[in-house]
Amino acid sequence: MSIAADISVYPALRVAVVGAGYWGPNLARNFAMSTEWELVAICDLDLERAQGLARKTGNPAVVGSLDELLADYDIDAVAIATPAHTHHKIAMQAITAGKHVVVEKPLADNSAHGTQMVQAAANAGTILMADHTYCYTPAVLKIRELLAAGELGELLYIDSTRINLGLVQPDVDVFWDLAPHDLSILDFVIPGGLNTRTVTALGSDPLHAGKSCVGYLSMELESGILAHINVNWLSPTKIRQMVIGGSKKTLVWDDLNPQQRLTVFDRGVDLDRQKMIRSDAEDRKGATISYRLGDTWSPALSEFEPLGLMISEFAASIRGSHQPPTDGLSALRVLKVLEAANDSLAQRSHGEKTNNSQTLVMENQR
Repeated sequence: MSIAADISVYPALRVAVVGAGYWGPNLARNFAMSTEWELVAICDLDLERAQGLARKTGNPAVVGSLDELLADYDIDAVAIATPAHTHHKIAMQAITAGKHVVVEKPLADNSAHGTQMVQAAANAGTILMADHTYCYTPAVLKIRELLAAGELGELLYIDSTRINLGLVQPDVDVFWDLAPHDLSILDFVIPGGLNTRTVTALGSDPLHAGKSCVGYLSMELESGILAHINVNWLSPTKIRQMVIGGSKKTLVWDDLNPQQRLTVFDRGVDLDRQKMIRSDAEDRKGATISYRLGDTWSPALSEFEPLGLMISEFAASIRGSHQPPTDGLSALRVLKVLEAANDSLAQRSHGEKTNNSQTLVMENQR
């Protein structure tokens, strides 16, 4: 992170939140509380809803259209919290007006729109940032730090579970609803980011909702890491867990355990010992597996509002003219994996390729 060390020398940046529905109130609350920002306006087609949010966040102006907002209000940035299919149009209009933009996940409804947004921001010299809030949580920041320092050794595999008894979304399947969290986290913490060789998706629709309600997403990364994500709207229990296995240690993140969110295990297969066994007995089969039994420890974590850190990083990026960690390109990599999952599901559904190990090769998007 490169948060500005001394914000007192900067005047507050002026921002408007577009969308007062599900996520907009969270953004508006954090902007209103921040000393780095001045919340100028709430923009929503539903003026009554926007007025209700304005009353809770310091009574900024209430605006009924984006055209009016951009024409009549002096703002530096726009925060978009509207349905995914509207992100492209709103962001392009704001970028054209010279505004910095932060967009809730996913960046857009497809990678073509996402690419246009990234290119437009680059051409305009403005910041385009994705609100991948999980990347700004204490646990994920610590995971990133540990992986960057090589604490786990060479990464071998990642297994993530995000399941709960949740609302079946009207416009997206379970992959597009839940997997962006895990994909953005992987892009954030893995050195080199989320660059995939292959993507395979399996989905099930036991509710006959016309979309996948249970899903399994498997990826082989360019680095050789095998990553797997399980997403599910139908589980009676809620699980938010990620296991990251390395050649030295294994890390387990349990987001629902506030007392011990992260645990590092210094135990597993002794890979160095296995290499020695193979070299000494190359033609032996079934050599005895050697295990490493070491300590287990839990890193100390700070406590802060992740969304507050996200908007601070947005401000620092604008003032420092550097791209934020969850910039448009990182969000675009997430989009392309989701599209590859769609293609994998479609091929299975249409019977174009029925081999159980079917995969889709993806270009290196880094």
